[in-house]
Amino acid sequence: SFVANASEDLRALSAVYSNYKKINVTLNEGVGKAKITILSTDGKVLNNRNVRVKGENLMVPYNMENMPAGDYQVKIVTEEEEVTYTVETSEKPTPDSALPLMASGKLIDNNTVSLSVFGLNEPGVEVEIISSESGKVIYTEQISQEEGFKKDYSFSKFNAKDIHVRVTDSKGRSKTLYF
Repeated sequence: SFVANASEDLRALSAVYSNYKKINVTLNEGVGKAKITILSTDGKVLNNRNVRVKGENLMVPYNMENMPAGDYQVKIVTEEEEVTYTVETSEKPTPDSALPLMASGKLIDNNTVSLSVFGLNEPGVEVEIISSESGKVIYTEQISQEEGFKKDYSFSKFNAKDIHVRVTDSKGRSKTLYF
């Protein structure tokens, strides 16, 4: 009965949280001397740290960037008590703005190109057809299609090999396609 109450006391005085690949162990005033151990799911010790909580709460951060995302155990041991927490780390999602605009083009014939844009999260793409010789915009179009689109562009006064296409999405990501 004494051990159960002791573990409940340590659990009440401690907390473990993860934020992507960062683990924070918080020990409240009253814990005293403690040993914090980070373990893999198979029980391998990844890190040991002795701490002393004196006067105010203590937050101990662990950076798990060099470890795979997944479950880890955090064991906190004092002279009288021991608790183990299981915490899950995860990869931080890549923001859309850091991903390239996904667009591809294909020459259909001498006067026609096919444009495909995909993986959009927001509608709003500007398509500019540009003369490769002069650098001037020949044609521009706003497309408000969600997720993506495919469209063919035909020219009577230009050979498709003499133009290039610049595609810019609503996030400002851009890609230029040459034929």
